[in-house]
Amino acid sequence: MLNQLRSIVQKVSAAKDLQSALDIIVSRVREALDTQVCSVFLFDADINSHVLMASQGLNAKAVGHVSLAVGEGLVGLVAKHAEPINLEDAPLHPSYHYLQETGEEVFHAFLGVPIIHHRAVLGVLIVQHEERRRFDEAEEAFLITLSAQLAGVIAHAEATGAIEGISPSGHKTSDTVFRGVSGSSGVAIGQVVVVFPHADLSQIPNRKAKNIDKEIEFFNSCLNNVREDMRVLYDKLAGHVAEEERQLFDVYLRMLDDKALGNEVVERIKMGVWAQGALAYVANEHVRNFEEMNDPYLSERAIDIKDLCSRVLFYLQDKEQVETEYHDNTILVSEELTPAMLVDVPKDKLKGLISVKGSGNSHVAILARTMGIPTVMGAVDLPYNKLDGREIIVDGYQGEVIANPSDELRTRFRETIKEQDQLTEGLEGLKGLPCETTDAHRVHLWVNTGLMVDVMHSLDQGAEGVGLFRTEIPFLLSERFPSELEQCKIYRDQLEAFAPMLVTMRTLDIGGDKSLSYFPIEEENPFLGWRGIRVTLDHPEIFTAQIRAMLRASIGLENLQIMLPMVSNVGEVTSALQLIKKCHRELLQEGLDVKFPPIGVMIELPAAVYQTRALARLVDFVSVGSNDLTQYILAVDRNNPRVAHLYTAFHPAVLSALQQVVLEASAEGVPVSICGEMAGDPGAAVLLMAMGYDVLSMNAAALLKVKSVIRSISLEAAQDLLDQVMHLDDAQTIRSAVDLALYNAGVDRLLRSSRIN
Repeated sequence: MLNQLRSIVQKVSAAKDLQSALDIIVSRVREALDTQVCSVFLFDADINSHVLMASQGLNAKAVGHVSLAVGEGLVGLVAKHAEPINLEDAPLHPSYHYLQETGEEVFHAFLGVPIIHHRAVLGVLIVQHEERRRFDEAEEAFLITLSAQLAGVIAHAEATGAIEGISPSGHKTSDTVFRGVSGSSGVAIGQVVVVFPHADLSQIPNRKAKNIDKEIEFFNSCLNNVREDMRVLYDKLAGHVAEEERQLFDVYLRMLDDKALGNEVVERIKMGVWAQGALAYVANEHVRNFEEMNDPYLSERAIDIKDLCSRVLFYLQDKEQVETEYHDNTILVSEELTPAMLVDVPKDKLKGLISVKGSGNSHVAILARTMGIPTVMGAVDLPYNKLDGREIIVDGYQGEVIANPSDELRTRFRETIKEQDQLTEGLEGLKGLPCETTDAHRVHLWVNTGLMVDVMHSLDQGAEGVGLFRTEIPFLLSERFPSELEQCKIYRDQLEAFAPMLVTMRTLDIGGDKSLSYFPIEEENPFLGWRGIRVTLDHPEIFTAQIRAMLRASIGLENLQIMLPMVSNVGEVTSALQLIKKCHRELLQEGLDVKFPPIGVMIELPAAVYQTRALARLVDFVSVGSNDLTQYILAVDRNNPRVAHLYTAFHPAVLSALQQVVLEASAEGVPVSICGEMAGDPGAAVLLMAMGYDVLSMNAAALLKVKSVIRSISLEAAQDLLDQVMHLDDAQTIRSAVDLALYNAGVDRLLRSSRIN
């Protein structure tokens, strides 16, 4: 049965549309279980019913026309309880609802299983038989396993139709919502530009050909290049492989012939499709056809098609650099956005970002927050390659993408954008004012930086220092380890820009989700592996070069602080301090007037939380990295869209850990700061201030919003709120209590701003 499962899933995955996928399911499942009926009902939200979308065994005329209201019949019961129902004689069940149009009166045995995707019931897969009997455990297990594996495929197929404004049963629809997670707050309305990696047939978007004759000419020249490659390979293999194997390249050449693949692509270009899109369409059609063949040898030829067409695609992309045209209101969309993709877009044209992969704390999301661009990450169900040129709404507050917006919704979101602009203008007046509560409690707002481009924006927003300078960024942008002098110049620029304000430089933090091309770290579980201080202590030559560069850069400025990342025990701190002191002595011996800087540790691991007091005795300051601390406490990879919704800094366990760090550090008289994304959330900032954090460090874009909230509330009110939420046991309830407190403080305009999960 395992082979049957794989075969069905493979064939359904290759289906060209939703109806084809459903037809394959009912046909193959009926065959696999040797039953008389297999049907699929899908939930259609527009009519609030489950619609018979495909069937083998019931009246074909009923498909697409018969439906059951929510909760109606056995189908409704399966969907309501989201669990299977296996009956020997279905008509005897009190929930049985006879559908005359289907001709199902002769069938007694019934097994229905829910099709569930991301906790939502998409529909019900059922099998029926005339004989009065229960389907056995193996048959039930088969159907449950199959529905689980097919749920994602069906969800994606449904989404593809939704992009066209059509519900599963064919009804016209609008305001189609695709959920992800918030990457950067704000709202944007614009036209989609899909960007994609090179030579990947599965990620080529639909686009129109600008000049059909030129597209055909260019495509034919690329075909000729691949033909020549095939001939060269054929000649190279002479004497190395059997003649029959060499003949594969003859087959390739014939497939490229004007009467085969090549001709099909040209015909599609003549229909107005650009060459890359035409090639991808033809290739995918042939691949699907081959994969559906029962003959193992023939089905494997799908791989040859992919390989051949990828070679053609390479030439299409390599020989003519595709110049992406960006609209004035560009919404940039990709399977996995990269910082380089963002940089390619003219700043004045980039209005929003959508990434199918990634989470609200990936590096692209952090960059988007710095740039103030509304962003949705982890929109895993979004059929992004169908979006090019379409108008779409990005709701960075709720982490949603809305396609086919109605006039009413479009108007509402335009009003929201206007409110955003007014809010930004209103915050400008806070730049020169101190960040203090209504009862005169002073809070220091610092910024997180990584590039010089961050500096001017940070200073313009009234930053009082740098709580985190990510020193790994220059390493990530280099093709080798930067020398001591190269690093010194980078660090000096940062220190001079903020002088006399303090700049906290974190020592190299690579590993996990940050790797260097020239120093690869390949591990099965990088977040629990060799990263942060573990790497640099194992490579003291890297660590000491960086420390020497920092100390050199601080001469005459004396506004440097050094911070150690990913600390899990006092031994690591002791070893690092010895190396730092050694570097300091060496520079003094070289005749340089270097002052020894304050040294601190980052509390990012649960182990460090429980050792805060011991660590505090060794250093001058303590800083919490809330992003990683939240990730490790909750055992949630914040870059995994499947579990990103579980990542929340308002979890009671996270808040308890944060409060414990403050209490333990304060007991040793050591100042404590926080430099994760949590500090930039206005509501979270109120809780952190109440806990006793001396410094909140955030992205510059969030600074004035946080200042606005803190200046609108008293320390006493914040402490009362903290006392209230520390007795709550649910993250959502805590979030609601914080929102209510902001509303009562008169800053409800910021309730949607800079929201973290």
